[in-house]
Amino acid sequence: MSDQQLTIITGASSGIGAAMAEAADAAGHTVATVSRRPGPGHHLAADLADPLAWDDVADWIDTLVSGTAWGRITLIHNAGTLTPIGFAGEVDHDGYRSNVLLNSASAQVLGDRFVAAVSRASCPAMLMVISSGAGKNPYPGWSSYCAGKAATDMWCRTAGLEQEMRASDISVLSMAPGVVDTGMQAMIRDQDEAAFPNVARFLDLHDGGALGDPAEVGAAIFDLAQQTCDGREYRGATLTNGAVLDIRDLTDG
Repeated sequence: MSDQQLTIITGASSGIGAAMAEAADAAGHTVATVSRRPGPGHHLAADLADPLAWDDVADWIDTLVSGTAWGRITLIHNAGTLTPIGFAGEVDHDGYRSNVLLNSASAQVLGDRFVAAVSRASCPAMLMVISSGAGKNPYPGWSSYCAGKAATDMWCRTAGLEQEMRASDISVLSMAPGVVDTGMQAMIRDQDEAAFPNVARFLDLHDGGALGDPAEVGAAIFDLAQQTCDGREYRGATLTNGAVLDIRDLTDG
């Protein structure tokens, strides 16, 4: 089997996504990225909040997957957005729709196409969706974001179970990165309390130095994405297909 590895990352133009791309490049992987803004590696400019872009992105991924006899293929779906922040019914409706499409639907549609592509490639693969604790806990002002992350968590649980039932070489994981010092966090701290009542918590986390370093978190998530969901223990977490994990599940993360 080839020792060449392909790592595809969405939302890799900055923050955790860029850090994961850097870690993949340092590991000698072929890196491919998808984002609206310029990104590292083999880059495709696309807005994943636009359903019209999904077929083009999926076809591009299929071409990458089928074009080389890869030893392993990884897709980390990191693209996401919090905007518009505010109570349902009180925000820009077009922005709200884009939030739902990007955070929930794009992950499922591209995940479906990725599983099909790597199944044809007949090599080990990992599909990881970047999640959030907001998928388990309601935050007023984040209704579409919370719902989107809850939806992708359940999608990963179900798709992972399906791959286990097929005894395939495809692993599926959902991974929450914790609270990381990114531009998204800076934007959260700028919110009015009327739109986001929990803003004080995030100000306190920042002031208390509790935010994770993007480079360290990105490297840890990339390392996890190189594992196989075979039921074994990895840094304190049990890696089963379809597991929904948090960076805090990794005892030395």
